[in-house]
Amino acid sequence: MASDRTNEYISTASVPMTRTRYGVLAVILLLATVAYADRAILSIAGPGISKEFGLNHVQLGYVLSAFSWAYVVGQIPGGLLLDRIGTKTMYGATLVLWSVATMLVGFVGHVTSDLSDALGLLFALRFALGLIEAPSFPANGRVTVMWFPKEERGLATSLFASASYFAVAIFSPFAGWLTAKFGWPAPFIALGLIGIASAGLWALVMHEPRKHPRMSSAELDHIVNGGAMIDIDSKHELQSRPTLTWAVARTLVTNRMLWCAYIGQYCTIALSYFFITWFPIYLVQARGMNVMQAGFATMIPAVAGFLGGIAGGVISDALIRRGWSISWARKTPYIVGMLVGCCLVFSAFTESNVVIVMLMTLAFFGKGAAAGAGTWAVVSDTAPREAVGLAGAVFNCVGNIGGIVTPIVFGYIVQATGAFTVGLYFVAAHCLVAALVYLFAMGTIERVKVN
Repeated sequence: MASDRTNEYISTASVPMTRTRYGVLAVILLLATVAYADRAILSIAGPGISKEFGLNHVQLGYVLSAFSWAYVVGQIPGGLLLDRIGTKTMYGATLVLWSVATMLVGFVGHVTSDLSDALGLLFALRFALGLIEAPSFPANGRVTVMWFPKEERGLATSLFASASYFAVAIFSPFAGWLTAKFGWPAPFIALGLIGIASAGLWALVMHEPRKHPRMSSAELDHIVNGGAMIDIDSKHELQSRPTLTWAVARTLVTNRMLWCAYIGQYCTIALSYFFITWFPIYLVQARGMNVMQAGFATMIPAVAGFLGGIAGGVISDALIRRGWSISWARKTPYIVGMLVGCCLVFSAFTESNVVIVMLMTLAFFGKGAAAGAGTWAVVSDTAPREAVGLAGAVFNCVGNIGGIVTPIVFGYIVQATGAFTVGLYFVAAHCLVAALVYLFAMGTIERVKVN
């Protein structure tokens, strides 16, 4: 008997540690990149769309914001469905549907040339895209909670939280080239096809940790011992999970720590949406670049933002391993990163395009570091076990109001002033507000318990 137990122990201990979780992470990074690319390409195509249909700055601002109106509306229903249906099914189905919605934007010019009709169709299709895509980032957060121990969650969340930069770095030059060569509809059609292909990859790769064919017992033990909730997508968990209660809802909307996280996400999303909506247009209309130049000029800040996101997550995880509290390990990179992000305001005081790109590069490295450490990682560390998907949805719902406000307000500012300077002040102010909220108001970061 003792011999059997000893042999069993030796056998288990000799099992090599697989790294299956990083393969899953690579796939959610791909899906997050596709999701953000679908949002970002409108800014590259924006000058061409405005020229073809005669849109002014305010009208273009509303079209640029249409995604976020629906994205905000869809967060709570999407989070509830995630908690009831599970990540694999929900993510796969919505990915196919939002890819179709993206492709259809490319055909608007074949349907109508009238300004009002085109404006309505563009807004409706972007609204549909936002509604369908709403569960995507709560699903990413759910996968992270399921597959990663807490000391690795900062890196994992930083990767998909930085997908906006990765998407811009890859797809802005690609979309600029397609637009210059084939016209503005081309990038929408190309990205729709890429999204449908990605859905097939997701179906092949994604499994629950216990059921993944490449998962070793050593890796499973590693993530379980580190606090991963490996069973939240199991059939038993999904069927036995209680419906939304007033106690859960009250906790998610009254907890001060969570509200500080929501405000932080709002501010980082506001910066992201300036970058993926108005920044390329600013380079074309205010700095005299052509579409291809603007596409390539966005690459350097985008790469810096992505690297900043990884750095923020790595630093945050390293601080936890060195004995720092989760609170300060998550807050410190966020606060420092957002203060660095304030430097984008200096773009208003230079005439050099090179200096502007350098300032944006530094600002988005800081913002990336902040997002990598202090946004989705905080949600993963604090979400009530009863409502992981819903907590991420509320967080993303409040945060993505920034995606509504920024494109519209920026459009009104440009229309009213005839310049982009005041808009840069408006965007930079978000960095300062976010840093102050995390520093003085948030308090201790800990997992929320429903009373």
